[in-house]
Amino acid sequence: MKNFLRIALGIAMIFAGIGHLTFVREIFQAQVPDFVPFSKDFTVISSGIVEISFGLAMVFLVKQKEYVGLILAIFYVLIFPGNIHQYTNHLDGCGLNTDEKRLGRLFFQPVLIFLALYSTDGWKLLKSKK
Repeated sequence: MKNFLRIALGIAMIFAGIGHLTFVREIFQAQVPDFVPFSKDFTVISSGIVEISFGLAMVFLVKQKEYVGLILAIFYVLIFPGNIHQYTNHLDGCGLNTDEKRLGRLFFQPVLIFLALYSTDGWKLLKSKK
């Protein structure tokens, strides 16, 4: 089950990354907070490349899966301000066209963090060594 979740999350990341580079590139720019010091387009393109890289790593770097999962979870934490920005500024995008849907998306981010850590056993790296 963990392998299935890891691979499914990897494929989802690849798909999301391709979307950032192509068909939803402009839509994702709405999620970039104004405090980000780069252009919104550069930020979306860069995050797309990172997401594709994470997706490929989740699928193929099986021996390093714990590290990949932990770093992916950290990535999800780092992009969370974009989701908050979209919610607080009532910005539509990717089917999130109501405050209720945008709020629901906020609660989905911890699920992604959990899946990244659980499917890879990345959470084990967080345990203190005795």
